[in-house]
Formats: sequence, C-alpha cells, structure tokens
Amino acid sequence: MEITKLQNEVDEWIKTVGVRYFNELTNMAMLTEEVGEVARIIARRYGEQSEKESDKTKDLGEELADVLFVTLCLANQTGTNLQEAFDKKMKLKTDRDKDRHQNNEKLK
Repeated sequence: MEITKLQNEVDEWIKTVGVRYFNELTNMAMLTEEVGEVARIIARRYGEQSEKESDKTKDLGEELADVLFVTLCLANQTGTNLQEAFDKKMKLKTDRDKDRHQNNEKLK
C-alpha cells in the first residue's frame, strides 16, 4: 500500500471517527510515548533486560502500527507528503551509501 493511501486512510478516519486531529505538540508527545513502548518490547524481548510476565503479551506489530499511525497524523496536519519524502530519502541513502555498506567489513 502506498504511503499516500495510508495518509488518506488516516485522514478519513480522523474526520469520521476521531473528530479532529490532536494538536501537533500533543501528537509529538504521543509519538514519543509510542516509540517508548516499542523500545520497551525490543529491550526486553531482544535485548538484555528481562521480560516481565505482563510484557510477554505485548504485540510489537501493534506498537509499531501505533508509531506509524501517529507519524501519519503528524504528516497530514503539517502538510507533509510522506511518499515524496520517503522516495527522496531512499534515493539520497542509495546514492550516498551504495558502496559504503558493501565495503564495510563489519557487515560481512
């Protein structure tokens, strides 16, 4: 699914179910909170911290989807076309890193 389609789907949901967007600062705080939830799962499930029994039922995919949802909200309310931004970023990374990672001995 294209990012543009996702942005439109979130915008339609906000207009029909969510009433309105939270302001940008509230959404930024919410994004930080959601990223923290992802970090908690990663640190405990894949890192060195022990996983609490209450954390074992947490769904990483659901938490990543929360991050994506709030990111799409922020893009919509700031007039950012994420598809264009993503495409531009991928080109920049490809041009910049095309040889760098292939020649990195640490990655072999």
